[in-house]
Amino acid sequence: MKSELPDTDQDVESVKPTQLKRRIDSGDKTAILDVRNQNDFEQWRLEGENLEAVNIPYFEFLDGEIEELVEKVPENPVVLCAKGESSEYIAALLKQNGIDAKHLEDGMYGWAGIYEKHRINEEPLIFQYQRPSSGCLGYMVISEGQAAVIDPLRAFTERYSQDAEKHGAQIKYVLDTHVHADHISGLRELAENTDAEPVMSEKAVERGVTYSNKLETVQDGDRLAIGETEIEVIETPGHTTGMVSYKVDKVVFTGDGLFTESVARPDLEEGEAGAEKAAKLLYSSLHDKILGLEDQTVVAPAHFSAAAEVGENNAYIRELGDLKHSMEALEMEKQEFVRFVVSDMPPRPANYEEIIETNLGVKQQSDEQAFELELGPNNCAASKDSMT
Repeated sequence: MKSELPDTDQDVESVKPTQLKRRIDSGDKTAILDVRNQNDFEQWRLEGENLEAVNIPYFEFLDGEIEELVEKVPENPVVLCAKGESSEYIAALLKQNGIDAKHLEDGMYGWAGIYEKHRINEEPLIFQYQRPSSGCLGYMVISEGQAAVIDPLRAFTERYSQDAEKHGAQIKYVLDTHVHADHISGLRELAENTDAEPVMSEKAVERGVTYSNKLETVQDGDRLAIGETEIEVIETPGHTTGMVSYKVDKVVFTGDGLFTESVARPDLEEGEAGAEKAAKLLYSSLHDKILGLEDQTVVAPAHFSAAAEVGENNAYIRELGDLKHSMEALEMEKQEFVRFVVSDMPPRPANYEEIIETNLGVKQQSDEQAFELELGPNNCAASKDSMT
């Protein structure tokens, strides 16, 4: 805690998370001194093409020889910790020793609070929401005064309502593509706050979803009207048994089934024992339901990783035709696909079992607890490396 750290006589400049994000995005050379413990740093840290991140836990500065540690510190660093308390002290300590250091306001918690919006379609109006800390993507579709929100995050419930109001729309539907394992869904809270219809696939609900109010279930081929457009339901099991994609005009929201740089991992519902069966389902979903769509169809996934390239309008989207010809996994035969997907899975998302139970409605979490549960990378793709 800040109160437990020694006093310094240095004033330290704070850097807001959004300022640091713009700096990284611009390609400017950026030095980060991460003073969290080594395990936290290895599991989840800031990354970028021109970003240098050095990890020296803050307790080493308290207990070690400061002159020796200073030699390891990158030039003009932004110091960060979990919540922005220890980092402010370490930055002050560095200034006392001749290093021009700043600190990240609110630390990694502040970084996790960044949520950016980018327009990806004009008519109907579609926005992509991006959470860079975890790679989570959500969407809002607006047509003739009505809106639908797809894969909302609980932490940003108010944001969706505010954005819909700015565009003169009332949220009619809140939809999840599946029972998420990496973040707390905002479906319940957003539906309750706006009187919108919460929507999940019938098969997802069969996993044991509990919901105190009316929950609309959908299945393959169903259509939901939003203003002058429709949301078409496409069942695409594989990542989970209840996974669905939603198609609106020329955009298909693929959830965790197909990303712009990879395909889904198949082990988060039934574990390793059920991974091969799920991978076979995923192969069929991709080849029978998604790859047959027009090449000009825009794939809008629920996640992006460090391997993903930002595309048009600063959004993580790709035309299906491009993916067909660039993603190796989509060109594989079924047996090869299953073997590849099952053999190259990254670590499971942090707290994924408790997150699933929360999204099912089995467990209850406060807003603070929910936010802390989902801190870290999503790890919902099959491969640790790009498959394109």
